[in-house]
Amino acid sequence: MVASDKEKILILDFGSQYTQLIARRIREQKVYCEIHPFNIGLDGIKNFDPIGIVLSGGPASVNEKDAPKIGPELFSLNVPILGICYGMQLLTLLEGGEVCKASQREYGRTQMTILSSKGIFAGFSKDEPITVWMSHGDRIERMPSGYISLAITSNSPVAAMADSAFRRFGVQFHPEVVHTPRGREILANFLFEICGSKGLWTMSSFIEATIKQIRERVRDGRVVCGLSGGVDSSVVAVLLHKALGDRVVSIFVNNGVLRKNEPEEVVQTFTRMGIPIRYVDASDRFLSKLAGVTEPEQKRKIIGSEFIAVFEQEARQLPNVTYLAQGTLYPDVIESVSYKGPSATIKSHHNVGGLPERMNLELIEPLRELFKDEVRELARELNLPQSIIIRQPFPGPGLAIRILGEVTKERVNVLQHADAIIQEEMLASSFYEQIWQSFGILLPVRTVGVMGDERTYENVIVLRVVQSIDGMTADWVSLPSDLLGRISNRIINEVRGVNRVVYDISSKPPSTIEWE
Repeated sequence: MVASDKEKILILDFGSQYTQLIARRIREQKVYCEIHPFNIGLDGIKNFDPIGIVLSGGPASVNEKDAPKIGPELFSLNVPILGICYGMQLLTLLEGGEVCKASQREYGRTQMTILSSKGIFAGFSKDEPITVWMSHGDRIERMPSGYISLAITSNSPVAAMADSAFRRFGVQFHPEVVHTPRGREILANFLFEICGSKGLWTMSSFIEATIKQIRERVRDGRVVCGLSGGVDSSVVAVLLHKALGDRVVSIFVNNGVLRKNEPEEVVQTFTRMGIPIRYVDASDRFLSKLAGVTEPEQKRKIIGSEFIAVFEQEARQLPNVTYLAQGTLYPDVIESVSYKGPSATIKSHHNVGGLPERMNLELIEPLRELFKDEVRELARELNLPQSIIIRQPFPGPGLAIRILGEVTKERVNVLQHADAIIQEEMLASSFYEQIWQSFGILLPVRTVGVMGDERTYENVIVLRVVQSIDGMTADWVSLPSDLLGRISNRIINEVRGVNRVVYDISSKPPSTIEWE
């Protein structure tokens, strides 16, 4: 934990699809927060010692038998509480009010009238309705004793409520989504006016506190860092170097399925930054293990297992190594502590988190409290090169899961060349930094084409460009036709063995971002 003890907001998760968004909106106000499952217990809440608590939304009805609930002992802490949607209904139930199924469900944009310009609505006018985003089938039929209605809609006589004496508030809508335009102001009022936060959490304070923590934990030990060249692992490597100097060894493993020229670029970048890295070319080793393998999950497991073996082999050559550092981010942590348990496995992820058990190393994860956009902000504070800061996410198994079918050196070369063109054209456009990912996929099919006067029978490249906030959901990007045309023409003209380019216009869900 690197936040000030007086600046922590606790979000209790009841399963809402927007819970991560609540955290993001609070952190945007420079207030530190964490998401924990609703059932962490009173002792867990006390240990966290928050200045305020947010009860998230959720898909259940509070009147259902197995609906997630907490006990009224929460109120013994005398901490400000904000209940959002399901959280408001639960607050009502716990305080002795009544929640009933609404005669008409309320979903989407709704006009809401403010009844009191105080508390969470300080600075709002009672004369001008505001737009809010509703998503509920229940409503407050009777408020608990001591509460007053702060706002109404045509379908909700209690769209927001408060017991100001005990600093408890509830809103039936979602202030965290962009469809509630003034939602940030409502959350800011709760954070600063009600909870008394000073907004002290910044990336510079994070760097200072993290470096101090690393030094206190590692002391005279040594650390190995798994470096991929992406923004997450690069930030970890720089933080460790600042904290420990030459007692950190960053290991970069070339697994043979990286982007074109990536190994050389990573080595050059870190050499220029004065951070030594240990480069291991294991490309032939990985490709030989992948020979003949076509099943996606098997590819992932082979690459993950081989990476561990190579990393373990290299680490054994370093004396007195006791720690392993990796770039775990907060969405990974949230997923692992979901109140429903980890989500069903869609695909396994190659992560060096499997190393400590095998190597008896203690794990250091300096970024486990941060979202992706916060890591990029941290990278700017650390003066990392712009090429690293804006680098799009790249899967651990690399191009192996973007080559459908067998992975061979020849097929890797084809996709590397095509993908390099995609990256060049996207960087030259205004889109690269606005989107989440842009990349190519090599299909295991061939199509008929004509080049010059000759008939060809060659490969197909799929172009995939998506927009997302955190990769959990994604929409395909409608690129201009001239940009699509340039990318297609260059690939077909410059990449030997490709005669067709197609564009993927599917979103996640139901599709995934990657094809395997």
